[in-house]
Amino acid sequence: MQERPLKERGKATKPSATAEAESAWPLEHRRDLTALAYERIEALFISMRIAPGAEIRTQDLQAMVGIGRTPVHQAVRRLAAETLLEIRPRNGLLVAPIDLSREKRLAELRRDLDRFVTAAAIRNMTSNDRAALHHLKRKLEAEGPAMTVDSFNIIDKSFDDLLIRASGERFLERVLSPLHAIGRRNGYLHLTQISGLDGLTRTVERHVAIMESVLAGDAERACQASDELVEFGISMLVDLEEHVDPALLDIRFATANSAAAVFAPARAGASAPPE
Repeated sequence: MQERPLKERGKATKPSATAEAESAWPLEHRRDLTALAYERIEALFISMRIAPGAEIRTQDLQAMVGIGRTPVHQAVRRLAAETLLEIRPRNGLLVAPIDLSREKRLAELRRDLDRFVTAAAIRNMTSNDRAALHHLKRKLEAEGPAMTVDSFNIIDKSFDDLLIRASGERFLERVLSPLHAIGRRNGYLHLTQISGLDGLTRTVERHVAIMESVLAGDAERACQASDELVEFGISMLVDLEEHVDPALLDIRFATANSAAAVFAPARAGASAPPE
């Protein structure tokens, strides 16, 4: 998925036409449409194409993801239960703003859950799981400087899903999925506004370290590498607190005079190059 300038991402009330959405999101047949709608809306959330704090309508999301009313409504209910969206009766939806204090606390929760899943995955991993993990690791290493934040997030989500599946504790998916989505959104903002290619390289290195330890069956090292990744994410939150415009954390902080500047494209070098 090609990254769009942040200016476009902030305009949640101007979705593409449904036909354009279907072109951008090719319909994957034989997939549960509610699950597909959930994944596509989650991707919009992570990449800030629906801006933190933005007020949107369910109809907007339908047009943006190219999926019909009922699956999108069901996906919205799940996203609301996970606190990524807020349903406001008669007033549409509110995209959860970035609450840095809360998200530092959630990162600590995620650290413990990720450790549990990582260790369990090593114990229960099948040959197919190992083959899939080798594939993801090769993709991360092969794409290198050509990788965008969006393409990295696709691989990262596949990696998280693989570990949860391999762990045999699938009930954790409903807890970890929103925690990972929140973490990816924070990372997306940091990488596109502050750390750029250098930050993406360091992020990839930490993920590869976890993958290598899991494939080696070294649970202690894998859990340590997982902890280091979460600590890296917390350091990003500290950077955002000190250096980012508050309107990027919550669009409602933007004033009429500052909105254009806030939602301009990221500074030169902040985003990975396009695919």
